[in-house]
Amino acid sequence: MDPAADQYYRWLTVIAAPVFYNLMMIVTRYGPLQILSNSTRNDVNNAENTFMLSTRACFNELQDKYTRVWLVLDYTADFIYFADTFVRSRTGYLEQGLLVKDSKKLRDKYRTTSQFKYDMISMIPTDLLFLKFGFNNPEFRFNRLCKISRLFEFFERTETRTSFPNMFRISNLVLYILVIIHWNACLFFALSKTIGFGSDTWVYPNISHPEHGRLARKYIYSLYWSTLTLTTIGETPPPVRDIEYLFVISDFLTGVLIFASIVGNVGAMISNMNASRAEFQAKIDSIKQYMQFRKVSKDLEARVIKWFDYLWTEKKTCDEKEVLKNLPDKLKAEIAVNVHLDTLKKVRIFQDCEAGLLIELVLKLQPQVFSPGDYICKKGDIGREMYIIKEGKLAVVADDGVTQFVVLSDGAYFGEISILGIKGSKAGNRRTANIRSVGYSDLFALSKDDLMEALTEYPDAKKILEEKGKAILMKDNLIDEAVANAGADPKDMEEKIVKLQSNLEEMQSKLAKLMAEMTSNHMRIKQRVTQMEAKVKSVKPEDLSEVVADKDKKVQ
Repeated sequence: MDPAADQYYRWLTVIAAPVFYNLMMIVTRYGPLQILSNSTRNDVNNAENTFMLSTRACFNELQDKYTRVWLVLDYTADFIYFADTFVRSRTGYLEQGLLVKDSKKLRDKYRTTSQFKYDMISMIPTDLLFLKFGFNNPEFRFNRLCKISRLFEFFERTETRTSFPNMFRISNLVLYILVIIHWNACLFFALSKTIGFGSDTWVYPNISHPEHGRLARKYIYSLYWSTLTLTTIGETPPPVRDIEYLFVISDFLTGVLIFASIVGNVGAMISNMNASRAEFQAKIDSIKQYMQFRKVSKDLEARVIKWFDYLWTEKKTCDEKEVLKNLPDKLKAEIAVNVHLDTLKKVRIFQDCEAGLLIELVLKLQPQVFSPGDYICKKGDIGREMYIIKEGKLAVVADDGVTQFVVLSDGAYFGEISILGIKGSKAGNRRTANIRSVGYSDLFALSKDDLMEALTEYPDAKKILEEKGKAILMKDNLIDEAVANAGADPKDMEEKIVKLQSNLEEMQSKLAKLMAEMTSNHMRIKQRVTQMEAKVKSVKPEDLSEVVADKDKKVQ
C-alpha cells in the first residue's frame, strides 16, 4: 500500500475510529481497585463505602447494563487492530526516491520500527483475564491505547489534505481539551467512589439521592468539576482529605501546563487566520497615509479604497507569484497551465502555437483589476501589453468617453497586434481605440517584453505569429505592404546589436565572478597543502614508522 495514496488515508480513517473509541470509553468504564476496609464503615455513607474485592467500573450503569454491546465493540476494535498490523507490514516506504513493494523488505522494515513493539503490546490478549475476574473489568484492555499513534497520524494527514487547515487545527485542539477533561472527570468520579460518595463536601454527592443517582447527572457533574479545575477557574468545593489535596494540586499543575500551551497555540492559529487580513489592512493604511500626506483628492481617495474593498470581497488579494514561490518550476507550470491555458487559447494568434510556447506564455500572464470608469488604454498610447478579459465588461468608447461603440465581455481580447511590432502596420505600435472598464474588470495582461523573451526560443513560432498578424492587418487594410515587404529596418538591427552588447557584458561579468571564485579556491587549496607539509615534516621518522606498522596490523 502506497502511504501517499487515497487508499492508505481511507484505511487511516477506519483505524482511527476504534482507537478513538478505546481512548474515550476505557477510562469511562474503568474504576480503581476497591478493597474491603473496616476502617471506613464508620464514615457518613456506610453503604457507599462497603467495597468489594474486585475492580468495578467508574460508571456502573454503562458497564453493567450494556455488557454485550461493549463486548461486540471491543472485539470489533480488536479485529481492526489485527487488520491494521497486516496493513502496516504491507505499507511501502521510499528508498532512493522509489517506493519499495517487496513484501519481505516491508516486513523486515516494519519489525525494526518502534511502532511494531507497541502494536504487539496492543494485541496481547489481556481479555483472557475476564474469565477469572469477570467481564466488568475493562481496565484489562488498557494496552489497546498503545495504538494511539494511528489516531495522531490520521489527524496529521487530514490537516494536510483539508482545504481549511486553520479550522481543522482549532477543532483538533478543542478535541484534545475535551479528551483531557473527560479523562479527568472519570478519575474524579472514581476517586469519589473510592473515598465514598457524599462522605465530605469535595467528593461527588451521595448517589442515594434520586437526582444525583442518574447516570447523566453523574457524568455531567464530573465533567463540570473537571472543566472548572483544569481551566483553573475554581468555584469548586475545597478538598478535605490529603488524597483530595494531592489530586487537586496535580490537576492545577496539569491545567496550567497543558492549557497554557493549548491556549497559546489557539492564539497563534487565530493570528495566522487573520494574518492575510492584517497584511492587507496594513497595505491599505500605508496607501491612505500616503494619499493624505500628498493631499490626494477625496474623489480619487474614495476610488482607491473602493478598489481595495473589491479585491478583498472577491478574494482577489493573493499574489500568485508569492503563493507559488515555494513550488518547483515544474509544478508552477502545471498549475499555471491548469488555471490559465484555456484563457490563452482563446486568442486567435495563439490558437495553433506549439505547447511549449503556450506554457512559457502562461507563466508570464499577469492578473490586473480595473475599477469602474478606468481606462485600460487610450487611442494613440504606445501598446506595450495585450489583454484578455477573464471577468467583467469593457466598452470601446469615443474620445468623449461616453459614446459606446461595442462592449467586450468575458473571453474577449485586444492589443495582440501592437505587441508583435509588425513592420508596415499603419498604426505602428499605437493603440487605435479607447477602452474603458464598465464595472470592476478582472484581466490578464501579457507584456511585449515577455512575449519577445519567450519567442527567442521559438523562432518558427515567431514567424507564424507575424504572418497571422499581417493577415489580420491586411484584412482590415491596416498594413503598408511596400514597407512590410522591404528589407530589415535599420532601427531593428540597432536594437538587436544593443541587446547583444548587453548580453555580452552580462556574460563577461559572470565570467569574471567565476574566475575570482576559482582563484580563491586555488589559494585555499595551496594553504591546506602547505599546512599538510608542515605537519608531515614535524612528525619524527620513528613515529611515522610506528603509525605505518599499526595500519599494516589493522589491514591484516
